[in-house]
Amino acid sequence: MAEDPTIEEVADSMYKLLVEYHGKKRFKAGDLQKEMKGKYGKVCDRKMCKGAIKLLMEQERTIYGYAGGSWVEPVIKE
Repeated sequence: MAEDPTIEEVADSMYKLLVEYHGKKRFKAGDLQKEMKGKYGKVCDRKMCKGAIKLLMEQERTIYGYAGGSWVEPVIKE
């Protein structure tokens, strides 16, 4: 059986997903949770996903956008 992912691994996966779809799709926190649950299974629960999003915010790799609803978007430094 594979080892359970850490919050850092989940955060990295989220960031890669956000960068891949940047400008094409906006992901809400719940959408990210569903994607990670699909990738990692039941191990990646709501608490782990919230922790991963928090980690990305603290590292200033993502920000929240808002226009009628909130979403998470990557910070892309050019």
